[in-house]
Amino acid sequence: MHRPFSGYRNIVVLTGAGVSVASGLRPFRGPDGVWTEFNVEEYGHVDALSTQPDKMWQLLGPLRAMSSAARPNAAHRALADFEAALKPDQRFLLVTQNVDGLHQRARSKNVAELHGNIHRTICSAGCGLPMFDDTRSYFESVPRCPHCGAVLRPDIVLFGEPVAVNASWKAKKALRDCDLFLAIGTSGLVSPASNFVRAAQYAGAHTVYVNLEPLALPNHEFAQTILGRAEDLLPRLLTH
Repeated sequence: MHRPFSGYRNIVVLTGAGVSVASGLRPFRGPDGVWTEFNVEEYGHVDALSTQPDKMWQLLGPLRAMSSAARPNAAHRALADFEAALKPDQRFLLVTQNVDGLHQRARSKNVAELHGNIHRTICSAGCGLPMFDDTRSYFESVPRCPHCGAVLRPDIVLFGEPVAVNASWKAKKALRDCDLFLAIGTSGLVSPASNFVRAAQYAGAHTVYVNLEPLALPNHEFAQTILGRAEDLLPRLLTH
């Protein structure tokens, strides 16, 4: 019998698209995923910034609009409440593959965004224009930097780019001392997140997989699997 999740001292949680489905946001993969309508690997590739920025914004503009309209669900709130109720000597890091910002809107504090945040805009040329919060979807025309004229882009990791360095560093640092690792609503197949459970297991952590469906290939590095909807499971699992 495992102790309650609130009984661990160094907790790392990894979340994926399954956490946001109940907020009305579609995952990229799966039967109803965004990939079924768009060539995400082409339109969402870093090369599209120079070759077809209009296609990139046709993909990402609607995603920004949908994320802006979405609201945190019970899964987001349960994670935020769980973190808020921890004792001062407990450490918690929420590492998310999602770019929708819903964890922060649910009042989660210690969040590392591996793939960035779609509600921020930056200059693709890195000219020095400060990153800024932005909810515009740019349906009518491709936005340009007011400083250098380069294409503006959402502050997210595109295909062909590495994950956010600072977020990755925070995750790896937390995993070194981790004694509880939860992977929630994610297939865990995308690097570097796919390596997190191995790092957690190496540190001696209790590793738990929480998802609607089981892993396509069994992963024995997860000691425990809990199947169901995140919005149904987390309010119960994370009760102190």
